[in-house]
Amino acid sequence: MNSDDLAGYRMDGRGMGGGLPLAVVRPVDEQGVSALVRLTADEGLRLVVQGACTGLAGAGLAENGDLVINLDRLSRYISIDPENRTATVDAGVRLSALNAAAAEHGLFFPVDLGADPSLGGMVAANTGGARLLRYGDVRANLMVLDVVMADGKGTRLTLGAPLWKNNTGIDLKQLLVGSGGSMGIVTRVTVALQPLPSVQLTAMVALRDPHKVLDLLRVLEGGLGTLLTAFEGIGPKAFEAALGHVPGLRAPFAPTPPYVVLLEISAGAAFEAEWLEEQLAELLAPLMEGDDAPILDVAIDHRDGLWAIRHAVPEGLRASGTVVACDIALTRGQVMRFRDDVAARIATEVPALVPHDFGHIGDGGLHYNCVWPRDSGPVDAAAVERARAIIFDTVVREYGGSFSAEHGIGPRNISNYRRFVSARVRKLTGAVQRLFAPVPGGRIDFGME
Repeated sequence: MNSDDLAGYRMDGRGMGGGLPLAVVRPVDEQGVSALVRLTADEGLRLVVQGACTGLAGAGLAENGDLVINLDRLSRYISIDPENRTATVDAGVRLSALNAAAAEHGLFFPVDLGADPSLGGMVAANTGGARLLRYGDVRANLMVLDVVMADGKGTRLTLGAPLWKNNTGIDLKQLLVGSGGSMGIVTRVTVALQPLPSVQLTAMVALRDPHKVLDLLRVLEGGLGTLLTAFEGIGPKAFEAALGHVPGLRAPFAPTPPYVVLLEISAGAAFEAEWLEEQLAELLAPLMEGDDAPILDVAIDHRDGLWAIRHAVPEGLRASGTVVACDIALTRGQVMRFRDDVAARIATEVPALVPHDFGHIGDGGLHYNCVWPRDSGPVDAAAVERARAIIFDTVVREYGGSFSAEHGIGPRNISNYRRFVSARVRKLTGAVQRLFAPVPGGRIDFGME
Protein backbone atom coordinates (compact mmCIF):
# COMPACT_ATOMS: atom_id res chain seq x y z
CA MET A 1 0.00 0.00 0.00
CA ASN A 2 1.11 3.57 -0.62
CA SER A 3 0.57 6.45 1.80
CA ASP A 4 -2.83 7.29 0.25
CA ASP A 5 -4.02 3.72 0.77
CA LEU A 6 -2.75 3.71 4.37
CA ALA A 7 -4.58 6.97 5.10
CA GLY A 8 -7.87 5.11 4.64
CA TYR A 9 -7.09 3.04 7.72
CA ARG A 10 -6.67 6.11 9.93
CA MET A 11 -10.40 6.79 10.20
CA ASP A 12 -13.08 5.21 12.36
CA GLY A 13 -16.77 5.56 13.07
CA ARG A 14 -16.33 9.03 14.44
CA GLY A 15 -14.54 10.11 11.28
CA MET A 16 -11.46 11.24 13.15
CA GLY A 17 -7.97 10.16 12.19
CA GLY A 18 -5.38 8.15 14.06
CA GLY A 19 -1.69 7.99 13.23
CA LEU A 20 -0.21 6.79 9.95
CA PRO A 21 0.57 3.08 10.30
CA LEU A 22 3.80 1.60 9.01
CA ALA A 23 1.74 -0.94 7.07
CA VAL A 24 -1.63 -2.65 7.05
CA VAL A 25 -1.83 -6.45 6.83
CA ARG A 26 -5.09 -8.25 6.05
CA PRO A 27 -4.77 -11.97 6.84
CA VAL A 28 -7.37 -14.44 5.58
CA ASP A 29 -6.91 -17.11 8.24
CA GLU A 30 -5.77 -17.80 11.79
CA GLN A 31 -2.40 -19.10 10.61
CA GLY A 32 -1.68 -15.73 9.03
CA VAL A 33 -2.58 -13.92 12.24
CA SER A 34 -0.28 -16.19 14.23
CA ALA A 35 2.61 -15.63 11.82
CA LEU A 36 2.12 -11.88 12.04
CA VAL A 37 2.27 -11.95 15.84
CA ARG A 38 5.61 -13.79 15.65
CA LEU A 39 6.96 -11.38 13.03
CA THR A 40 6.09 -8.23 14.94
CA ALA A 41 7.53 -9.64 18.16
CA ASP A 42 10.79 -10.44 16.41
CA GLU A 43 10.95 -6.97 14.83
CA GLY A 44 9.89 -5.08 17.94
CA LEU A 45 6.82 -3.59 16.29
CA ARG A 46 3.51 -2.87 17.98
CA LEU A 47 0.53 -4.62 16.43
CA VAL A 48 -2.85 -2.86 16.52
CA VAL A 49 -5.95 -4.91 15.71
CA GLN A 50 -8.57 -3.26 13.54
CA GLY A 51 -12.12 -4.47 12.94
CA ALA A 52 -14.87 -2.51 11.19
CA CYS A 53 -13.93 0.73 13.02
CA THR A 54 -17.50 1.52 14.06
CA GLY A 55 -16.67 2.13 17.74
CA LEU A 56 -16.10 5.47 19.40
CA ALA A 57 -13.16 4.75 21.72
CA GLY A 58 -10.56 4.52 18.92
CA ALA A 59 -9.05 1.18 20.02
CA GLY A 60 -8.50 0.14 16.40
CA LEU A 61 -6.57 3.24 15.38
CA ALA A 62 -2.79 3.09 15.21
CA GLU A 63 -0.16 5.59 16.21
CA ASN A 64 2.48 6.56 13.68
CA GLY A 65 4.69 3.56 12.93
CA ASP A 66 2.40 0.84 14.31
CA LEU A 67 1.58 -2.19 12.22
CA VAL A 68 -2.17 -2.57 11.71
CA ILE A 69 -3.75 -6.00 11.36
CA ASN A 70 -7.11 -5.47 9.68
CA LEU A 71 -9.46 -8.45 9.95
CA ASP A 72 -11.90 -7.57 7.16
CA ARG A 73 -10.69 -10.51 5.02
CA LEU A 74 -10.94 -12.94 7.93
CA SER A 75 -14.62 -13.28 7.18
CA ARG A 76 -15.18 -16.41 5.13
CA TYR A 77 -16.43 -18.80 7.80
CA ILE A 78 -20.06 -18.60 8.91
CA SER A 79 -21.64 -21.71 10.40
CA ILE A 80 -25.11 -21.79 11.91
CA ASP A 81 -26.15 -24.63 14.23
CA PRO A 82 -29.95 -24.28 14.30
CA GLU A 83 -30.41 -27.18 16.71
CA ASN A 84 -28.07 -25.69 19.29
CA ARG A 85 -29.14 -22.15 18.35
CA THR A 86 -25.54 -20.94 17.95
CA ALA A 87 -23.35 -19.38 15.27
CA THR A 88 -19.61 -19.78 14.75
CA VAL A 89 -18.04 -17.09 12.57
CA ASP A 90 -14.67 -15.59 11.71
CA ALA A 91 -13.83 -12.45 13.66
CA GLY A 92 -14.09 -10.21 10.58
CA VAL A 93 -17.68 -11.23 9.78
CA ARG A 94 -20.03 -8.26 10.00
CA LEU A 95 -23.12 -8.33 12.20
CA SER A 96 -25.33 -7.93 9.13
CA ALA A 97 -23.76 -10.99 7.45
CA LEU A 98 -24.22 -13.09 10.58
CA ASN A 99 -27.85 -12.08 10.87
CA ALA A 100 -28.49 -12.73 7.17
CA ALA A 101 -27.18 -16.28 7.57
CA ALA A 102 -29.03 -16.83 10.85
CA ALA A 103 -32.30 -15.53 9.40
CA GLU A 104 -32.39 -18.48 6.99
CA HIS A 105 -32.98 -20.60 10.09
CA GLY A 106 -35.41 -18.20 11.79
CA LEU A 107 -32.71 -16.95 14.17
CA PHE A 108 -30.73 -13.77 14.91
CA PHE A 109 -27.93 -12.45 17.09
CA PRO A 110 -29.80 -10.12 19.43
CA VAL A 111 -27.12 -7.50 20.17
CA ASP A 112 -28.73 -4.87 17.95
CA LEU A 113 -26.92 -1.75 16.77
CA GLY A 114 -27.40 1.08 14.35
CA ALA A 115 -23.88 0.40 13.02
CA ASP A 116 -22.57 -2.77 11.35
CA PRO A 117 -19.53 -3.88 13.37
CA SER A 118 -17.45 -7.03 13.01
CA LEU A 119 -17.95 -9.79 15.56
CA GLY A 120 -14.36 -9.55 16.74
CA GLY A 121 -14.77 -5.84 17.35
CA MET A 122 -17.98 -6.45 19.27
CA VAL A 123 -16.08 -8.80 21.59
CA ALA A 124 -13.24 -6.30 22.00
CA ALA A 125 -15.68 -3.58 23.10
CA ASN A 126 -18.33 -5.78 24.79
CA THR A 127 -21.01 -4.10 22.74
CA GLY A 128 -24.41 -3.50 24.31
CA GLY A 129 -27.00 -2.09 21.96
CA ALA A 130 -30.66 -1.23 22.03
CA ARG A 131 -32.03 -4.62 23.11
CA LEU A 132 -29.72 -5.25 26.08
CA LEU A 133 -32.76 -4.89 28.31
CA ARG A 134 -33.99 -8.29 27.17
CA TYR A 135 -31.00 -10.12 25.69
CA GLY A 136 -27.90 -8.74 27.44
CA ASP A 137 -24.58 -7.66 25.92
CA VAL A 138 -21.95 -9.59 23.95
CA ARG A 139 -20.49 -11.01 27.15
CA ALA A 140 -23.84 -12.59 28.01
CA ASN A 141 -24.16 -14.19 24.57
CA LEU A 142 -20.59 -15.42 24.06
CA MET A 143 -19.77 -19.12 24.15
CA VAL A 144 -16.37 -19.67 22.49
CA LEU A 145 -13.38 -17.54 21.55
CA ASP A 146 -10.57 -18.65 19.26
CA VAL A 147 -7.67 -16.34 19.96
CA VAL A 148 -4.05 -15.85 18.94
CA MET A 149 -2.19 -14.93 22.08
CA ALA A 150 0.09 -11.89 22.21
CA ASP A 151 2.94 -14.01 23.55
CA GLY A 152 5.44 -13.47 20.77
CA LYS A 153 4.90 -17.05 19.62
CA GLY A 154 1.45 -16.59 18.13
CA THR A 155 0.01 -19.38 20.26
CA ARG A 156 -3.51 -20.36 19.18
CA LEU A 157 -6.01 -21.09 21.89
CA THR A 158 -9.70 -21.99 22.10
CA LEU A 159 -11.52 -20.75 25.20
CA GLY A 160 -14.99 -22.02 26.07
CA ALA A 161 -17.34 -24.47 24.35
CA PRO A 162 -20.63 -24.17 22.41
CA LEU A 163 -22.58 -25.24 25.47
CA TRP A 164 -25.46 -23.41 27.11
CA LYS A 165 -24.28 -24.84 30.43
CA ASN A 166 -20.55 -25.05 31.04
CA ASN A 167 -19.37 -24.54 34.61
CA THR A 168 -15.91 -26.10 34.55
CA GLY A 169 -13.84 -23.42 36.26
CA ILE A 170 -12.79 -19.84 35.67
CA ASP A 171 -14.21 -18.61 32.36
CA LEU A 172 -11.04 -17.20 30.80
CA LYS A 173 -12.67 -16.07 27.57
CA GLN A 174 -14.55 -13.39 29.50
CA LEU A 175 -11.24 -11.76 30.44
CA LEU A 176 -10.72 -10.88 26.78
CA VAL A 177 -14.17 -9.32 26.42
CA GLY A 178 -13.81 -5.55 26.55
CA SER A 179 -10.02 -5.71 26.37
CA GLY A 180 -9.84 -3.65 23.18
CA GLY A 181 -7.56 -6.13 21.42
CA SER A 182 -4.81 -5.69 24.00
CA MET A 183 -4.75 -9.27 25.33
CA GLY A 184 -4.76 -11.27 22.10
CA ILE A 185 -6.35 -11.30 18.68
CA VAL A 186 -9.78 -12.88 18.43
CA THR A 187 -10.00 -14.89 15.21
CA ARG A 188 -13.28 -16.77 15.57
CA VAL A 189 -16.28 -16.62 17.91
CA THR A 190 -19.27 -18.76 18.77
CA VAL A 191 -22.29 -16.85 19.98
CA ALA A 192 -25.80 -17.67 21.13
CA LEU A 193 -28.68 -16.97 18.75
CA GLN A 194 -32.31 -16.22 19.51
CA PRO A 195 -35.49 -17.01 17.56
CA LEU A 196 -36.57 -14.19 15.28
CA PRO A 197 -39.73 -12.63 16.71
CA SER A 198 -42.86 -13.51 14.76
CA VAL A 199 -44.64 -10.35 15.82
CA GLN A 200 -43.19 -6.99 16.68
CA LEU A 201 -44.74 -3.72 17.74
CA THR A 202 -42.97 -0.40 18.10
CA ALA A 203 -44.41 2.62 19.84
CA MET A 204 -43.13 6.14 20.33
CA VAL A 205 -44.43 7.83 23.47
CA ALA A 206 -44.42 11.60 23.99
CA LEU A 207 -43.94 12.41 27.68
CA ARG A 208 -45.05 15.62 29.35
CA ASP A 209 -42.23 15.35 31.89
CA PRO A 210 -38.95 13.42 31.38
CA HIS A 211 -39.01 12.44 35.05
CA LYS A 212 -42.07 10.27 34.36
CA VAL A 213 -40.00 7.92 32.24
CA LEU A 214 -39.40 5.43 35.05
CA ASP A 215 -43.12 5.35 35.88
CA LEU A 216 -43.72 4.33 32.28
CA LEU A 217 -40.93 1.73 32.39
CA ARG A 218 -42.29 0.18 35.59
CA VAL A 219 -45.77 -0.10 34.11
CA LEU A 220 -44.46 -1.77 30.94
CA GLU A 221 -42.12 -4.17 32.73
CA GLY A 222 -44.82 -5.14 35.16
CA GLY A 223 -47.41 -5.68 32.45
CA LEU A 224 -45.33 -7.11 29.63
CA GLY A 225 -42.41 -8.82 31.33
CA THR A 226 -39.88 -10.09 28.83
CA LEU A 227 -42.09 -9.09 25.91
CA LEU A 228 -40.60 -5.62 26.36
CA THR A 229 -37.55 -5.76 24.10
CA ALA A 230 -36.30 -2.16 24.03
CA PHE A 231 -36.89 1.05 25.93
CA GLU A 232 -35.02 3.97 24.38
CA GLY A 233 -35.08 7.64 25.33
CA ILE A 234 -34.55 10.68 23.11
CA GLY A 235 -34.17 14.24 24.39
CA PRO A 236 -35.93 17.03 22.45
CA LYS A 237 -32.82 18.47 20.80
CA ALA A 238 -31.66 15.06 19.58
CA PHE A 239 -35.19 14.32 18.34
CA GLU A 240 -35.33 17.57 16.38
CA ALA A 241 -31.83 17.03 14.97
CA ALA A 242 -32.80 13.64 13.55
CA LEU A 243 -36.01 14.90 11.99
CA GLY A 244 -34.48 18.15 10.78
CA HIS A 245 -31.40 16.80 9.07
CA VAL A 246 -32.13 13.25 7.90
CA PRO A 247 -34.33 13.04 4.79
CA GLY A 248 -37.34 10.76 4.60
CA LEU A 249 -38.35 10.79 8.26
CA ARG A 250 -41.87 11.70 9.36
CA ALA A 251 -42.42 13.55 12.62
CA PRO A 252 -44.88 11.58 14.78
CA PHE A 253 -45.56 14.54 17.09
CA ALA A 254 -45.94 18.30 16.78
CA PRO A 255 -44.75 20.27 18.59
CA THR A 256 -41.71 18.39 19.91
CA PRO A 257 -42.54 16.98 23.36
CA PRO A 258 -40.26 17.40 26.40
CA TYR A 259 -39.11 13.79 26.08
CA VAL A 260 -39.68 10.84 23.77
CA VAL A 261 -39.54 7.12 24.52
CA LEU A 262 -39.24 4.49 21.82
CA LEU A 263 -40.36 1.07 23.04
CA GLU A 264 -40.46 -2.28 21.31
CA ILE A 265 -42.53 -5.34 22.14
CA SER A 266 -41.86 -8.64 20.42
CA ALA A 267 -42.99 -12.23 20.77
CA GLY A 268 -43.20 -15.61 19.11
CA ALA A 269 -45.81 -17.18 16.88
CA ALA A 270 -48.24 -17.91 19.72
CA PHE A 271 -48.97 -14.17 19.89
CA GLU A 272 -50.73 -11.87 17.43
CA ALA A 273 -49.82 -8.26 16.69
CA GLU A 274 -53.36 -7.11 17.46
CA TRP A 275 -53.18 -8.71 20.90
CA LEU A 276 -49.87 -6.96 21.64
CA GLU A 277 -51.35 -3.63 20.59
CA GLU A 278 -54.40 -4.19 22.80
CA GLN A 279 -52.22 -5.03 25.79
CA LEU A 280 -50.09 -1.94 25.24
CA ALA A 281 -53.18 0.25 24.91
CA GLU A 282 -54.58 -1.07 28.19
CA LEU A 283 -51.29 -0.35 29.98
CA LEU A 284 -50.90 3.15 28.57
CA ALA A 285 -54.51 4.31 28.84
CA PRO A 286 -54.36 5.24 32.58
CA LEU A 287 -51.26 7.34 31.88
CA MET A 288 -53.12 9.39 29.24
CA GLU A 289 -56.10 10.43 31.36
CA GLY A 290 -56.57 13.95 32.70
CA ASP A 291 -55.20 17.39 31.86
CA ASP A 292 -51.83 16.65 33.45
CA ALA A 293 -51.51 13.09 32.15
CA PRO A 294 -47.87 11.91 31.92
CA ILE A 295 -48.32 10.81 28.31
CA LEU A 296 -49.13 13.46 25.71
CA ASP A 297 -49.40 11.22 22.67
CA VAL A 298 -48.48 7.79 21.29
CA ALA A 299 -47.51 6.69 17.77
CA ILE A 300 -47.66 2.99 16.79
CA ASP A 301 -45.63 1.26 14.11
CA HIS A 302 -45.55 -2.34 12.90
CA ARG A 303 -42.54 -1.73 10.67
CA ASP A 304 -39.27 0.19 11.13
CA GLY A 305 -40.38 3.80 10.67
CA LEU A 306 -40.06 4.79 14.32
CA TRP A 307 -36.79 2.91 14.72
CA ALA A 308 -35.51 4.92 11.74
CA ILE A 309 -35.91 8.09 13.78
CA ARG A 310 -33.92 6.59 16.66
CA HIS A 311 -31.16 5.32 14.36
CA ALA A 312 -31.02 8.72 12.60
CA VAL A 313 -30.11 10.61 15.77
CA PRO A 314 -26.29 10.27 15.42
CA GLU A 315 -26.45 11.45 11.79
CA GLY A 316 -28.71 14.32 12.77
CA LEU A 317 -26.26 15.43 15.46
CA ARG A 318 -23.31 15.34 13.06
CA ALA A 319 -25.27 17.47 10.61
CA SER A 320 -26.02 19.99 13.36
CA GLY A 321 -22.42 20.75 14.27
CA THR A 322 -19.40 19.33 16.04
CA VAL A 323 -20.42 16.46 18.34
CA VAL A 324 -18.94 15.94 21.79
CA ALA A 325 -19.82 12.31 22.46
CA CYS A 326 -19.93 10.83 25.97
CA ASP A 327 -20.98 7.16 26.30
CA ILE A 328 -21.89 6.80 29.98
CA ALA A 329 -24.10 4.69 32.25
CA LEU A 330 -26.00 5.26 35.48
CA THR A 331 -28.50 3.38 37.56
CA ARG A 332 -31.88 3.76 35.89
CA GLY A 333 -33.28 5.88 38.68
CA GLN A 334 -30.55 8.48 38.35
CA VAL A 335 -30.67 9.17 34.61
CA MET A 336 -33.13 12.05 34.60
CA ARG A 337 -31.67 13.76 37.67
CA PHE A 338 -28.25 13.53 36.05
CA ARG A 339 -29.60 15.09 32.83
CA ASP A 340 -30.95 18.07 34.72
CA ASP A 341 -27.83 18.43 36.84
CA VAL A 342 -25.31 18.35 34.00
CA ALA A 343 -27.42 20.43 31.61
CA ALA A 344 -27.45 23.22 34.18
CA ARG A 345 -23.67 23.03 34.66
CA ILE A 346 -23.00 22.99 30.90
CA ALA A 347 -25.30 25.96 30.38
CA THR A 348 -23.38 27.93 32.99
CA GLU A 349 -19.81 26.94 32.19
CA VAL A 350 -19.89 26.14 28.44
CA PRO A 351 -23.00 27.90 27.14
CA ALA A 352 -22.07 27.40 23.47
CA LEU A 353 -22.56 23.64 23.80
CA VAL A 354 -26.09 22.31 23.47
CA PRO A 355 -26.94 18.92 25.08
CA HIS A 356 -28.44 16.45 22.58
CA ASP A 357 -28.80 13.35 24.73
CA PHE A 358 -30.36 10.02 23.87
CA GLY A 359 -29.83 6.47 24.99
CA HIS A 360 -30.88 3.13 26.33
CA ILE A 361 -32.89 4.27 29.32
CA GLY A 362 -34.10 0.72 30.01
CA ASP A 363 -30.55 -0.29 30.97
CA GLY A 364 -29.24 3.07 32.21
CA GLY A 365 -27.03 3.67 29.16
CA LEU A 366 -26.92 7.29 28.10
CA HIS A 367 -25.26 8.99 25.16
CA TYR A 368 -24.88 12.35 26.82
CA ASN A 369 -23.78 14.07 23.62
CA CYS A 370 -23.46 17.79 23.12
CA VAL A 371 -23.30 19.75 19.88
CA TRP A 372 -21.26 22.83 19.12
CA PRO A 373 -23.61 24.38 16.52
CA ARG A 374 -22.15 25.45 13.20
CA ASP A 375 -23.40 29.01 13.68
CA SER A 376 -21.51 29.34 17.00
CA GLY A 377 -18.18 29.89 15.30
CA PRO A 378 -14.98 27.86 15.63
CA VAL A 379 -14.95 25.14 18.26
CA ASP A 380 -13.21 26.16 21.47
CA ALA A 381 -11.18 23.04 22.27
CA ALA A 382 -10.52 24.11 25.87
CA ALA A 383 -14.23 24.68 26.47
CA VAL A 384 -15.05 21.27 25.01
CA GLU A 385 -12.57 19.59 27.33
CA ARG A 386 -14.10 21.49 30.25
CA ALA A 387 -17.51 20.14 29.28
CA ARG A 388 -16.17 16.57 29.05
CA ALA A 389 -14.65 16.93 32.50
CA ILE A 390 -17.98 18.14 33.90
CA ILE A 391 -19.85 15.22 32.38
CA PHE A 392 -17.42 12.46 33.35
CA ASP A 393 -16.57 13.81 36.81
CA THR A 394 -20.25 14.17 37.60
CA VAL A 395 -21.31 10.73 36.39
CA VAL A 396 -18.48 8.84 38.10
CA ARG A 397 -17.73 10.80 41.27
CA GLU A 398 -21.16 12.14 42.15
CA TYR A 399 -23.45 9.46 40.73
CA GLY A 400 -21.28 6.32 40.92
CA GLY A 401 -21.83 5.72 37.21
CA SER A 402 -19.57 4.56 34.37
CA PHE A 403 -17.43 6.63 32.00
CA SER A 404 -17.76 3.91 29.33
CA ALA A 405 -21.08 2.15 28.86
CA GLU A 406 -20.80 0.16 25.64
CA HIS A 407 -17.84 1.30 23.52
CA GLY A 408 -15.05 -0.10 25.69
CA ILE A 409 -11.69 1.50 26.36
CA GLY A 410 -9.50 3.11 23.72
CA PRO A 411 -7.13 6.02 23.21
CA ARG A 412 -10.00 8.49 23.40
CA ASN A 413 -11.07 7.56 26.91
CA ILE A 414 -7.92 6.02 28.41
CA SER A 415 -7.36 9.23 30.40
CA ASN A 416 -10.68 8.58 32.12
CA TYR A 417 -9.58 5.04 32.91
CA ARG A 418 -6.52 6.46 34.65
CA ARG A 419 -8.57 9.06 36.51
CA PHE A 420 -11.45 6.94 37.69
CA VAL A 421 -10.08 3.41 38.15
CA SER A 422 -8.15 2.96 41.38
CA ALA A 423 -4.42 2.26 41.32
CA ARG A 424 -5.01 -1.04 43.09
CA VAL A 425 -7.46 -2.23 40.44
CA ARG A 426 -5.23 -0.98 37.60
CA LYS A 427 -2.29 -2.90 39.05
CA LEU A 428 -4.28 -6.14 39.25
CA THR A 429 -5.73 -5.66 35.75
CA GLY A 430 -2.28 -4.95 34.36
CA ALA A 431 -0.95 -8.17 35.89
CA VAL A 432 -3.74 -10.13 34.18
CA GLN A 433 -3.00 -8.35 30.89
CA ARG A 434 0.71 -9.20 31.06
CA LEU A 435 -0.13 -12.83 31.79
CA PHE A 436 -2.20 -13.04 28.61
CA ALA A 437 -0.01 -10.69 26.58
CA PRO A 438 3.61 -10.72 27.70
CA VAL A 439 4.45 -8.98 24.41
CA PRO A 440 2.35 -5.81 24.54
CA GLY A 441 -0.17 -5.37 21.74
CA GLY A 442 -2.91 -2.87 21.00
CA ARG A 443 -3.17 0.67 22.34
CA ILE A 444 -4.27 0.07 25.91
CA ASP A 445 -2.11 -0.55 28.97
CA PHE A 446 -4.59 -1.48 31.66
CA GLY A 447 -1.86 -1.48 34.31
CA MET A 448 -0.71 2.09 33.76
CA GLU A 449 0.56 3.96 36.78
